[in-house]
Amino acid sequence: MRIDKLLANSTPLGRKEIKQYIRKGQVRCNDKVITDPGTHVDENNDEITMNGERVTYSKHTYLMLNKPDGYISATFDKHYPVVTELVPEEFSHVELFPVGRLDIDTHGLLLLTNNGDLAHRLLSPKSQVPKTYFVKSAKPVNDADIETFAKGIELEPDFTTLPAKLEPIADDKLTSHVTIYEGKFHQVKRMFEAIDNEVLYLKRLSMGSLVLDETLSEGECRPLTEDEISDLIQGLS
Repeated sequence: MRIDKLLANSTPLGRKEIKQYIRKGQVRCNDKVITDPGTHVDENNDEITMNGERVTYSKHTYLMLNKPDGYISATFDKHYPVVTELVPEEFSHVELFPVGRLDIDTHGLLLLTNNGDLAHRLLSPKSQVPKTYFVKSAKPVNDADIETFAKGIELEPDFTTLPAKLEPIADDKLTSHVTIYEGKFHQVKRMFEAIDNEVLYLKRLSMGSLVLDETLSEGECRPLTEDEISDLIQGLS
């Protein structure tokens, strides 16, 4: 890989700034000064430093976001703020996108990455990745509702959900955990409408093995740990 491309993928610097650093002799490969931006290096084995600080190359970036209300799960929108606006400046050089969509008023776990292959596999209906939500409903749920979810609910003439899990978590049965295995438009809200109920608040808690870090305030994000990345990928194998 060209050294200027590696640095562009691994630092928040622009291409012009990177070339200036290189031409000033401030970049080294295995302690050898590099002055040509077109120099090829081994991104997996060579030790690259800039101004004496080691540069770690990573082909893919994974961020966990605690999505707040009012943001569109997209990279651009003409009318509303988008979730990528919440990404810290240090990751501005990476072209991140959200994996799937949460409604503008839905809170909670959203994965941002530049790994298109992983995103496709996570979202593929064939993968049947479980997604668990916290739900506040207008009416208490009952045993019949639990059974209806467990059988699958017809939402469209040509679409019936896979069996889903509905678990009341409070005595008043107005709050529940719901686990689904698809990601259709407004799916959880439509499932509650099908049992003559209404979702008042919706928050995604997990996606596959990835669980929302409750220490993240709404609007905050952090990189996934190596274990989280490994578990997420292994869960698709």
